Amino acid sequence: MLNDKTIAFIGAGSMAEAMISGMVKSGKVRSEQIIATNRSDEERLADLQTKYGIKAKKRKNLQFDQIDVIILAMKPKDVDKALTDIKSHIKPNQLILSVLAGITTSYLEQNLHKGQQVVRVMPNTSSMIGESATAISPGHETADNNIKLTESLLKCIGEVFKIDEKSMDIFTGIAGSGPAYFYYLMEHMEQQGVLAGLDLATTRQIIAQTIVGAAKMVQEQDLTPAVLRENVTSPNGTTAAGLAALDKNGGGHAIALAIEHAAKRSKQISEQIQESLLAGSLK
Repeated sequence: MLNDKTIAFIGAGSMAEAMISGMVKSGKVRSEQIIATNRSDEERLADLQTKYGIKAKKRKNLQFDQIDVIILAMKPKDVDKALTDIKSHIKPNQLILSVLAGITTSYLEQNLHKGQQVVRVMPNTSSMIGESATAISPGHETADNNIKLTESLLKCIGEVFKIDEKSMDIFTGIAGSGPAYFYYLMEHMEQQGVLAGLDLATTRQIIAQTIVGAAKMVQEQDLTPAVLRENVTSPNGTTAAGLAALDKNGGGHAIALAIEHAAKRSKQISEQIQESLLAGSLK
């Protein structure tokens, strides 16, 4: 399904690079199938071309009739200009994937062709190593074959979850921002290991392997995280002491608040972007 598809990124920032990296490393998409483009930063395009072996072009030089999947990856504030630029060059049956925070599928449908095939996508930075948790929300008129194509393509960068678009904010709070929560936890675990005399490199690998192991237990065992936690926790043992300290100092509450606040901020950003785009259209 993927080996004959041409994929073009409109925008070449950090998320585009993470996705390109994951796709190329997967071996399921050849580097020559991928095109990266932006409006003017030729140095950035040259860097991506050298690093991943992909094609790099200015947007004005794209041959849209030869592209199967167009991935919108510019800054959300630039979406109006980008849609205006590409609309006359694309057809309704071409698949548009959007990784733009706050930009709804209905907005894309309203500003492109009637029947345009669009899917909203929310990957995370682990795309770079093929371990993203990626959400997708298809537009109202997106055909099943294009949903399957989207899933196949995004499985190159990790696991794919089809969700209702109204759940994108909470998904962002959990999976979009989630890697940062774990890095934050790892920072503090690392500090304690070094303070106790372990060397930094060893401590970091111990922590990373511990998290990988715990994640695999959740994925591969038919047990809830709560049961797995209980199985590790002996009465009056070391784990019980650690968990008691977490409870006493609000560890669980802090995690819940982190997700809640990230999701709220995602919703605020979406509303601000929509207001800004609407104000621009009324001028």
